Amino acid sequence: MKQILQFDQLSCRLKVEGLPDVSVGQSGAALGIITGWSLQWAGRPELEGRKEHLLALMQVVLPYARYLISGVPRRFGAEPQPVEIGPAPEGGHSLLLRSSQPDTPPLQLALDDAELADLVRVLDQLRLDSRLQLPLELPAPVPLRARELLERRPLAQRLAAPLGGLLALALASGLGLLIPEPKPAAAPGRPESSQPARGATPSP
Repeated sequence: MKQILQFDQLSCRLKVEGLPDVSVGQSGAALGIITGWSLQWAGRPELEGRKEHLLALMQVVLPYARYLISGVPRRFGAEPQPVEIGPAPEGGHSLLLRSSQPDTPPLQLALDDAELADLVRVLDQLRLDSRLQLPLELPAPVPLRARELLERRPLAQRLAAPLGGLLALALASGLGLLIPEPKPAAAPGRPESSQPARGATPSP
């Protein structure tokens, strides 16, 4: 019997259709085979596709949101993958969908933070729904690498300490050059007063 899973947020609605996988004993409200899905946006064209398209959407959007929360925004997905998402140059987020149909140009959508949050919520609700009983090939969350943690700090902040140290060293060196050198001490046994004055005539 056909099953429909529907998840609603303010700006989008995700609907997944499928059937129980009777070959593994599923029945009732279980959904073990995805036959199609659709994503309705407020004021945008409706998206639809097959199971692999839905998995591709989840494989890039969920890790992108995780990196965004960690303060390390980066682009996920690249050609020939059907879905790509990354920070938009003018702000917000750019979602690029490549169609598997020939002669169909890719669809690019600009999302703000609220729309991205709604998309992440409906995908998470689908992923965690107990009625969805099929394995999802999603990347396992892993801790950020040391370089990624370093990149969380802006470049100006990372360079402030070494540049400040170099500036302090240069300032100390410059001040040291301005201090006059001490006069050499007179040799013992030869007082400076015993030497005849320059230009004086010695007595006979």
